[in-house]
Amino acid sequence: MDEKRASYSLRAPGSPGKTATLRLPGRDSFPGVDDHLVEPEVTRDEIINGRRVVAMPALPPHADRHGGLGYVLGAHVATGYTMAVDLLTRHDVDSDFASDACIYKDGVDPATGTRYLEEIAFEVVSEQNEKDVAEKAVVMYHRGVRRIFAVFVKGRRRVCEWSPENQSWRPLDVRSRIEDPCLATPLAVAALLDAAVADNTVAEALVAKGNPVIRKREVAAQAQGKAEGLVQGKAEGLAQGKAEGRAEGIAESILKFLEARGVAVSLAQRQEILRCHDLDRLDRWLRRAALASSADEVMSEP
Repeated sequence: MDEKRASYSLRAPGSPGKTATLRLPGRDSFPGVDDHLVEPEVTRDEIINGRRVVAMPALPPHADRHGGLGYVLGAHVATGYTMAVDLLTRHDVDSDFASDACIYKDGVDPATGTRYLEEIAFEVVSEQNEKDVAEKAVVMYHRGVRRIFAVFVKGRRRVCEWSPENQSWRPLDVRSRIEDPCLATPLAVAALLDAAVADNTVAEALVAKGNPVIRKREVAAQAQGKAEGLVQGKAEGLAQGKAEGRAEGIAESILKFLEARGVAVSLAQRQEILRCHDLDRLDRWLRRAALASSADEVMSEP
């Protein structure tokens, strides 16, 4: 989100022109997540700690990564959760803003009667001052967002996670994966920075989630493989059968030649001739059978 800033005066809900008295709530007295200070889908205004921020349209590379972020998260979101982009949330009495992308639980929170608060949130950081993004992270974490990530797209491109203990961004190894109950399968950090890696990661996530279209293709491919295997096996079987039939025919011809010429053939020699499936050897024996004076001469090998 590219930002431009201006002064802002908080108004009491339902009382235009009257400045509200701000009182920081305890953890059990936050405003409702949908009890907004700004007009959703009417203005680009957001409010962070009482300061108005105008969320402006983005240019590359911010816009590119913003789109890629939604693409990757949408494929990884676990059953029972929803992925959203630019979801406006009332984070505190004086804070009403959206993260670039987030994941929150489906349904209605029985404690509030409204949607659930997002559990993990992502910010794409380009033109914003890193201090401003950190300010949003502090507010979101205080509200109850479990994990906050930032994708820095200028300079040294990197993905970081907010560390509430250190009040700073902790860089993530580009070779690592983000694991969370909101995610159906671990998310490769590199997929948040590289479009090619994103495609592969999305495909892996859809396979892991049992996407019906991919599953249908897998079943079809398996069926085709089995069919091709059967056809190949049948062809090989026919070829083998033909070869065996030819071998048997040559073996019988050898024995008939020898019998007609009165050449004695022992039982062991007869069995060896009939069991032989080497066509080249049988052809040699057949040629010799017309002239040889003994079975040993026919079956001798050089």
